Amino acid sequence: MINWLAKGIPLPFGAIHNKRSLIALDNLLSFIMLCITHPKATNEVFLIADGEDVSTTQLLQKIAHALHKKSVLVPVPVSWMRIVAALCGKQEVANRLFTSLQVDSSKATALLGWEPVISIDKQLQKMTDSYSS
Repeated sequence: MINWLAKGIPLPFGAIHNKRSLIALDNLLSFIMLCITHPKATNEVFLIADGEDVSTTQLLQKIAHALHKKSVLVPVPVSWMRIVAALCGKQEVANRLFTSLQVDSSKATALLGWEPVISIDKQLQKMTDSYSS
């Protein structure tokens, strides 16, 4: 999708209102390093995310912004796209694009004092900078 956004190709993802938790690579590495060194992390299981849940539409807009491109996201109803996905045998792809998946990272914050070291926008900028080069 990054290629399509970079080329300004219209995408039918302008009406997706799901929420997805993401974890930037820098934040994941920061959390792993903290778990290695923090005594309270021993034998604990954590769910971790950046803390800013975004919809598929918002994520694509953020990526386009990081690419310095205008996103062209056509508001096609999700129900229509699910029908097309089902006809193409791509229900799993549709589920990943259209459903919500949110993670509560409050345990990591409360027990270890962990906070994200980079925002989604800055991580996406790093990603698109490496994509462009």
